[in-house]
Amino acid sequence: MNKKLFKSKADKKLCGVCGGVAAYFGIDSTLVRLAWVAFTLLGGSGLLAYIIAAIVIPEESET
Repeated sequence: MNKKLFKSKADKKLCGVCGGVAAYFGIDSTLVRLAWVAFTLLGGSGLLAYIIAAIVIPEESET
């Protein structure tokens, strides 16, 4: 299995991080977004994790 994590170009609201994570794990992107919001509200570090992920995770290629 050769899966790679990319930011989604098709399923994105801000940077495509949640869409890319959802595609990687094969789940609905709405669930990932809800989990990320809960993580942000409960722990406070979700926003920082999202910013880091948006910088570190590469864009999805055209091919």
